[in-house]
Amino acid sequence: MGKSIESLQHAFNRLRTGRANPSLLEGIEVAYYGSDMPINQVANVIVEDARTLLITPWEKNMLGPIEKAILKSDIGITPANSGDNIRVPLPPLTEQNRKDLARQAKQESENARVAIRNIRRDAIAEIRELTREKELAEDDGHRGEDEVQVLTDHWVKEVDTMLGAKEAEL
Repeated sequence: MGKSIESLQHAFNRLRTGRANPSLLEGIEVAYYGSDMPINQVANVIVEDARTLLITPWEKNMLGPIEKAILKSDIGITPANSGDNIRVPLPPLTEQNRKDLARQAKQESENARVAIRNIRRDAIAEIRELTREKELAEDDGHRGEDEVQVLTDHWVKEVDTMLGAKEAEL
């Protein structure tokens, strides 16, 4: 269940808000000598100001491939190559973009809830199987199911808290 929360946090980090954040470029891979590498392994990505990321490649010949990889990605931003580095200005969000991002955040949080519920279902099925095979007392089985439900409620509440924080950020 904790892994579902971590996955949700990574998904939320990839959602573009009005502020520049190097994690926006995490999923983008660049062709580097025949293999695909994440941008942060071929260049230094820093926040230049509130709305601009600065990408400084470790090798000058990587400027073109990095720029192409960003353009090819679906994050909806256009890089500006200045010869030594690449600036990625983030445009301000429109109201429609905010609504779309909020909808996407809700979808990601619902996926996390479903994953948590699936884990609950599997855990309860395992407990019932142990009870059926008489490896676990019936009272212990009921107690275990209750504990699994309490854990599930805790993690679903955590997902709701994270969604509220992300919606406020948007």
